[in-house]
Amino acid sequence: MPLVAPLPPDHDPEVAELARFFNETLGFCPNSVLTMQRRPAIAKAFIGLNKAVMENQGRVNSDLKRLIGYLASLSAGCQYCQAHTIRAAERYGAEPDKLEHVWEYRSHPAFSDAERAALDFAVAASAIPNGVDAAIAERLHQHWNEGEIVEILGVIALFGYLNRWNDSMGTALEDPALEDGRRFLSRQGWSGGKHVL
Repeated sequence: MPLVAPLPPDHDPEVAELARFFNETLGFCPNSVLTMQRRPAIAKAFIGLNKAVMENQGRVNSDLKRLIGYLASLSAGCQYCQAHTIRAAERYGAEPDKLEHVWEYRSHPAFSDAERAALDFAVAASAIPNGVDAAIAERLHQHWNEGEIVEILGVIALFGYLNRWNDSMGTALEDPALEDGRRFLSRQGWSGGKHVL
Protein backbone atom coordinates (compact mmCIF):
# COMPACT_ATOMS: atom_id res chain seq x y z
CA MET A 1 0.00 0.00 0.00
CA PRO A 2 1.29 3.46 -0.83
CA LEU A 3 1.91 5.86 2.04
CA VAL A 4 -0.71 8.22 0.55
CA ALA A 5 -3.25 7.11 -2.05
CA PRO A 6 -3.32 8.91 -5.41
CA LEU A 7 -6.33 11.05 -6.24
CA PRO A 8 -8.39 10.57 -9.44
CA PRO A 9 -6.85 12.14 -12.57
CA ASP A 10 -9.67 14.71 -12.81
CA HIS A 11 -9.45 15.80 -9.14
CA ASP A 12 -7.87 19.16 -10.00
CA PRO A 13 -8.72 20.42 -13.51
CA GLU A 14 -5.60 22.61 -13.78
CA VAL A 15 -3.28 19.76 -12.76
CA ALA A 16 -5.15 17.43 -15.13
CA GLU A 17 -4.58 19.82 -18.04
CA LEU A 18 -0.87 20.21 -17.23
CA ALA A 19 -0.51 16.45 -16.74
CA ARG A 20 -1.53 15.77 -20.35
CA PHE A 21 2.21 16.11 -20.98
CA PHE A 22 2.64 12.62 -19.52
CA ASN A 23 0.29 11.06 -22.09
CA GLU A 24 3.02 11.59 -24.69
CA THR A 25 5.84 10.54 -22.39
CA LEU A 26 4.31 7.49 -20.74
CA GLY A 27 0.83 7.04 -22.18
CA PHE A 28 -0.78 7.82 -18.80
CA CYS A 29 -0.58 10.22 -15.88
CA PRO A 30 1.76 8.73 -13.26
CA ASN A 31 0.48 7.85 -9.82
CA SER A 32 3.23 10.05 -8.37
CA VAL A 33 1.61 13.15 -9.90
CA LEU A 34 -1.84 11.97 -8.81
CA THR A 35 -0.52 11.86 -5.24
CA MET A 36 1.28 15.22 -5.52
CA GLN A 37 -2.00 16.86 -6.47
CA ARG A 38 -3.11 16.64 -2.83
CA ARG A 39 -1.09 19.85 -2.79
CA PRO A 40 -1.77 21.20 -6.29
CA ALA A 41 1.05 23.75 -6.14
CA ILE A 42 3.56 20.89 -5.76
CA ALA A 43 2.05 18.99 -8.69
CA LYS A 44 2.04 22.10 -10.89
CA ALA A 45 5.62 23.04 -10.00
CA PHE A 46 6.80 19.48 -10.59
CA ILE A 47 5.11 19.26 -14.00
CA GLY A 48 6.64 22.60 -15.00
CA LEU A 49 10.10 21.47 -13.93
CA ASN A 50 9.65 18.13 -15.70
CA LYS A 51 8.68 19.86 -18.95
CA ALA A 52 11.63 22.27 -18.74
CA VAL A 53 14.16 19.54 -17.96
CA MET A 54 12.90 17.08 -20.56
CA GLU A 55 12.49 19.59 -23.40
CA ASN A 56 14.63 18.43 -26.31
CA GLN A 57 17.27 21.12 -26.87
CA GLY A 58 19.43 19.19 -29.34
CA ARG A 59 22.15 16.63 -28.76
CA VAL A 60 20.92 15.60 -25.30
CA ASN A 61 17.88 14.13 -26.99
CA SER A 62 14.70 12.72 -25.47
CA ASP A 63 15.72 9.06 -25.43
CA LEU A 64 19.16 9.81 -23.95
CA LYS A 65 17.53 11.90 -21.22
CA ARG A 66 15.35 8.93 -20.29
CA LEU A 67 18.37 6.58 -20.22
CA ILE A 68 20.17 9.08 -17.97
CA GLY A 69 17.08 9.05 -15.74
CA TYR A 70 17.11 5.25 -15.77
CA LEU A 71 20.72 4.99 -14.59
CA ALA A 72 20.17 7.70 -11.97
CA SER A 73 17.17 5.72 -10.71
CA LEU A 74 19.07 2.44 -10.85
CA SER A 75 21.82 4.01 -8.73
CA ALA A 76 19.22 5.26 -6.24
CA GLY A 77 17.39 1.91 -6.25
CA CYS A 78 13.96 3.29 -7.24
CA GLN A 79 12.23 0.53 -9.20
CA TYR A 80 9.21 2.74 -9.91
CA CYS A 81 11.35 5.28 -11.77
CA GLN A 82 13.40 2.57 -13.47
CA ALA A 83 10.23 1.21 -15.09
CA HIS A 84 9.04 4.67 -16.08
CA THR A 85 12.33 5.75 -17.62
CA ILE A 86 12.87 2.57 -19.63
CA ARG A 87 9.28 2.82 -20.90
CA ALA A 88 9.74 6.48 -21.87
CA ALA A 89 13.12 5.75 -23.52
CA GLU A 90 11.43 3.20 -25.77
CA ARG A 91 8.53 5.55 -26.53
CA TYR A 92 11.06 8.23 -27.55
CA GLY A 93 12.85 5.90 -29.94
CA ALA A 94 15.82 4.50 -28.03
CA GLU A 95 17.51 1.79 -30.06
CA PRO A 96 16.62 -1.74 -28.93
CA ASP A 97 20.30 -2.50 -28.23
CA LYS A 98 20.45 0.44 -25.84
CA LEU A 99 17.29 -0.64 -24.03
CA GLU A 100 18.51 -4.22 -23.74
CA HIS A 101 22.06 -3.29 -22.65
CA VAL A 102 21.78 0.01 -20.79
CA TRP A 103 23.54 -1.42 -17.70
CA GLU A 104 26.43 -2.44 -19.99
CA TYR A 105 26.78 1.06 -21.47
CA ARG A 106 30.50 1.28 -20.61
CA SER A 107 31.39 -1.56 -22.99
CA HIS A 108 28.45 -2.16 -25.33
CA PRO A 109 29.04 -0.87 -28.89
CA ALA A 110 25.55 0.67 -29.08
CA PHE A 111 26.77 3.56 -26.90
CA SER A 112 29.02 6.39 -28.06
CA ASP A 113 31.83 7.87 -25.97
CA ALA A 114 29.69 10.99 -25.43
CA GLU A 115 26.80 8.87 -24.14
CA ARG A 116 29.18 6.92 -21.89
CA ALA A 117 30.46 10.19 -20.40
CA ALA A 118 26.89 11.37 -19.72
CA LEU A 119 25.85 8.01 -18.24
CA ASP A 120 28.99 7.79 -16.06
CA PHE A 121 28.10 11.26 -14.79
CA ALA A 122 24.53 10.09 -14.06
CA VAL A 123 25.75 7.16 -11.98
CA ALA A 124 28.33 9.24 -10.08
CA ALA A 125 26.00 12.20 -9.47
CA SER A 126 23.27 9.88 -8.15
CA ALA A 127 25.54 8.11 -5.68
CA ILE A 128 25.53 8.94 -1.99
CA PRO A 129 28.00 10.35 -1.27
CA ASN A 130 28.28 12.08 -4.64
CA GLY A 131 30.90 10.42 -6.83
CA VAL A 132 31.55 13.16 -9.40
CA ASP A 133 35.31 13.66 -9.54
CA ALA A 134 37.74 15.53 -11.78
CA ALA A 135 38.08 12.63 -14.24
CA ILE A 136 34.31 12.34 -14.75
CA ALA A 137 34.01 16.13 -15.12
CA GLU A 138 36.85 16.23 -17.65
CA ARG A 139 35.30 13.47 -19.77
CA LEU A 140 31.95 15.22 -19.63
CA HIS A 141 33.53 18.48 -20.88
CA GLN A 142 35.25 16.62 -23.73
CA HIS A 143 31.89 15.66 -25.22
CA TRP A 144 29.28 18.16 -24.03
CA ASN A 145 29.07 21.95 -23.83
CA GLU A 146 28.05 23.78 -20.66
CA GLY A 147 24.38 24.11 -21.66
CA GLU A 148 24.23 20.38 -22.40
CA ILE A 149 25.86 19.59 -19.05
CA VAL A 150 23.16 21.67 -17.34
CA GLU A 151 20.51 19.65 -19.22
CA ILE A 152 22.12 16.35 -18.20
CA LEU A 153 22.37 17.37 -14.55
CA GLY A 154 18.80 18.67 -14.69
CA VAL A 155 17.64 15.15 -15.56
CA ILE A 156 19.73 13.61 -12.79
CA ALA A 157 18.42 16.10 -10.21
CA LEU A 158 14.81 15.67 -11.38
CA PHE A 159 15.08 11.93 -10.85
CA GLY A 160 16.74 12.46 -7.49
CA TYR A 161 13.49 14.14 -6.44
CA LEU A 162 11.36 11.44 -8.05
CA ASN A 163 13.41 8.58 -6.59
CA ARG A 164 12.96 9.96 -3.07
CA TRP A 165 9.27 10.70 -3.67
CA ASN A 166 8.32 7.33 -5.12
CA ASP A 167 10.40 5.10 -2.87
CA SER A 168 9.29 6.91 0.28
CA MET A 169 5.68 7.02 -0.91
CA GLY A 170 5.71 3.40 -2.13
CA THR A 171 3.96 4.63 -5.28
CA ALA A 172 2.15 1.80 -7.06
CA LEU A 173 3.32 1.05 -10.60
CA GLU A 174 0.78 1.47 -13.36
CA ASP A 175 0.19 -1.62 -15.52
CA PRO A 176 1.97 -0.36 -18.68
CA ALA A 177 5.08 0.63 -16.70
CA LEU A 178 5.02 -2.69 -14.84
CA GLU A 179 4.86 -4.58 -18.15
CA ASP A 180 7.80 -2.64 -19.60
CA GLY A 181 9.81 -3.10 -16.43
CA ARG A 182 9.29 -6.84 -16.67
CA ARG A 183 10.07 -6.86 -20.40
CA PHE A 184 13.29 -4.85 -20.29
CA LEU A 185 14.62 -5.08 -16.75
CA SER A 186 13.63 -8.36 -15.10
CA ARG A 187 16.62 -10.32 -16.38
CA GLN A 188 18.79 -7.93 -14.37
CA GLY A 189 16.86 -8.61 -11.18
CA TRP A 190 14.17 -5.92 -11.43
CA SER A 191 10.94 -7.01 -9.78
CA GLY A 192 9.03 -3.79 -9.11
CA GLY A 193 9.53 -4.35 -5.38
CA LYS A 194 7.20 -2.39 -3.10
CA HIS A 195 5.67 -0.66 -6.12
CA VAL A 196 3.76 -3.80 -7.16
CA LEU A 197 0.47 -4.26 -5.32
